[in-house]
Amino acid sequence: MDTGSSKRKVKTVGLETFVFLAILVGGFGYISSVMGAGIMFKVIMSTAHDLLLNTVFLIMSLAVLAGAVSALLSEFGVISLLNKIFAGFMKPLYGMPGASIAGAITTYLSDNPAIIAFAKDKSFTRYFKNYQVAPLCNLGTAFGMGLIVTTFMISQGSEYVLPALIGNVGAIIGSIISVRIMIHFTKKYYNYKPVKGEEKVSNKIEEMREIRDGNLFQRVLDAMLEGGKTGVELGLAIIPGVLVVCTLVMLLTFGPSTDPVTGNAVYTGAAYEGIGLLPIIGEKLSFILEPLFGFTSPEAIAFPITSLGAVGAAMSLVPQFITDGVITPNDIAVFTAMGMCWSGYLSTHVGMMDALDARPLTGKAILSHTIGGLCAGISAHFIFMLFV
Repeated sequence: MDTGSSKRKVKTVGLETFVFLAILVGGFGYISSVMGAGIMFKVIMSTAHDLLLNTVFLIMSLAVLAGAVSALLSEFGVISLLNKIFAGFMKPLYGMPGASIAGAITTYLSDNPAIIAFAKDKSFTRYFKNYQVAPLCNLGTAFGMGLIVTTFMISQGSEYVLPALIGNVGAIIGSIISVRIMIHFTKKYYNYKPVKGEEKVSNKIEEMREIRDGNLFQRVLDAMLEGGKTGVELGLAIIPGVLVVCTLVMLLTFGPSTDPVTGNAVYTGAAYEGIGLLPIIGEKLSFILEPLFGFTSPEAIAFPITSLGAVGAAMSLVPQFITDGVITPNDIAVFTAMGMCWSGYLSTHVGMMDALDARPLTGKAILSHTIGGLCAGISAHFIFMLFV
């Protein structure tokens, strides 16, 4: 199926031309009115440059290592074993084959894009039907940076151990909802219809697996190098999505820098400065969000909003929140669930879906994961209420 690269012909100038210009000029005009035109362009370039050096190359190195591990797991039958062991609950809960648990574990230990290396491994995707590959983006993102987020929350104090664990349960619930909604969309997109006897054919395929030629050392070396090469290609493929989308998200999420001498907010043109629009919108919606998540302070809404762009940046807010006494253990449970489930998905979803050859489904993936993340936070709040 075409992944969206084809084009169609329309009139040279139409209504969308003027609508686009109005949005473009209005948007950048508003941003430049807040921070100044010169500073705005400097911030955009500085942010994109920093993302390339410190985020994209980090993801690429992660993808290379994950690709090597994925190839080794496939070569020596570990993926096949996982498929047999976990199929019993992955299929009824997620609607995914048991092999998908390998991607979830890998992203929990690392970051969202690690699952792409698995999705590009044919010996891994042979367990999947065509409509089940794109939802790997949502599954991987829901567990991305899970270990880092959990250990960070636990490190803030012994009273936050239980909330952090409850947050993990909330994230799992959110991941199931996100993946299930995404599968609903992908089944329609790929026009999937069950074929009589396809399960028997699938089971027959799963009984055998291909391995590389050569002795043990050659197979290990070939698997690692071929898997690593796939990781390099993936790292290059996500550059446009990460740089363009993440720069915009950061520009709308964060505020000005703080002058070290006067302590005043000031724009310097440094990377990741912004106009802080998303947190303002979140504060306006706090009358809806606070009852759902159990937040006792409006400042707490900054964590999930910031998690949309970067959960690492969101985590940096927590120590100050605790010092100021504006959050409770309930908030830590919700932060863990939403931070883990969302984990900066607005910054990575575009690039990940592009790498999965499912670019037309990016909007559906983002919608599904937005709902999944909200459900993760709500679930964590109500589960915490049951325990405490």
